[in-house]
Amino acid sequence: MEEVLDVYEQPYNPLEPVLCFGESSKQLIGEVRLPTLPQPGQVARQDSEYQRHGTAHLFMCFEPLAGLATCDVTERRTRQDFAHQIRWLLDTVYPHAHCLHLVLDNLNTHSAASLYETFPPAQANRLLKRLRFHFTPKHGSWRNMAQIEFSVLSRLALDQPIPTVSDLSRLIGCLEATRNPKHASVNWPFTTPDARIKLARLYPLIQIDWGLVTDRTGA
Repeated sequence: MEEVLDVYEQPYNPLEPVLCFGESSKQLIGEVRLPTLPQPGQVARQDSEYQRHGTAHLFMCFEPLAGLATCDVTERRTRQDFAHQIRWLLDTVYPHAHCLHLVLDNLNTHSAASLYETFPPAQANRLLKRLRFHFTPKHGSWRNMAQIEFSVLSRLALDQPIPTVSDLSRLIGCLEATRNPKHASVNWPFTTPDARIKLARLYPLIQIDWGLVTDRTGA
């Protein structure tokens, strides 16, 4: 936990950016009957019946100090999908960065093994040399700022029926084009000293072996 909080306190370094990486899903829903538009003296109407079109997967990458977020939509969540996301970040989005500090949770796909299962060993090794994984604690994904971006995305774009992957991608792309020029960031006040006080119950207790303690008075 403290490792992640310490990473958040690092000063901005474009050669070693700190990225928050997260994943989520969105159920794809289509209308069975088209909603009716509001008319004079009549409110809009929408049928409660819907048609399910499966689920799309969202990969979120958020750079808090730069105020930039990208969200890619895929049809699956596999080791290969994760590996391709990492290669895209390293080779396309941050080609000049010496190292990416990646804050992420403990999903089974979030590992070096995913890269080696997807790419030839030499390529996987090349990518890993420019990566530093910083994992949030188990049941502690709220420490990942990518979850805040997902919350914003849900309020602005995802709280409506979306029928297809292409529709979802287009909607998210429009939102990114609006938000990224504003460099919307996150005010993160929770630090390591705060964690030691507010989450003291999560720290291991120091066990004292009283047999090794001697009385200074000699009694």
